[in-house]
Amino acid sequence: MQRDDEDDVWRSIVENYGDRPTLDDEPAEPELPEPEPEPDRPTAFAGASAYDVPLPQDPESDLARSADERFVPPVPPPVPRPRGLRGAAWLGVFGAPAVLLLALVLSIGLPRFVSLLLVASFVAGFVFLVVQMPRGPRDPWDDGAQV
Repeated sequence: MQRDDEDDVWRSIVENYGDRPTLDDEPAEPELPEPEPEPDRPTAFAGASAYDVPLPQDPESDLARSADERFVPPVPPPVPRPRGLRGAAWLGVFGAPAVLLLALVLSIGLPRFVSLLLVASFVAGFVFLVVQMPRGPRDPWDDGAQV
């Protein structure tokens, strides 16, 4: 397709496209009417001229409620503490690296036996926790999504 043919096609599309607007020499600024605030209704922001938002008059609406009436969630239940072997496994997973890191930072030389015992407790705790993990989902129809 030649350039002239393409221009003719576009020109015919434009000529056949409904009413053509009349264009002035200079584009005029759009005139927006200034909204007048109603004197009997309070607005959300004092001095906001073009964006005045009336507050709801309904006393049951969320914006009209006072701070005393807002929802306060109940106190959550305490975090369960692991007991027995599971507690020892968690202590090995988090406690052993913490002791090793503290000894390293403070330049405390640990005997080789203690260092090996800390590393072994970390590995044993990790393996125990992985073995004790449930194999399937709690609910067979649960896909894992939570709201």
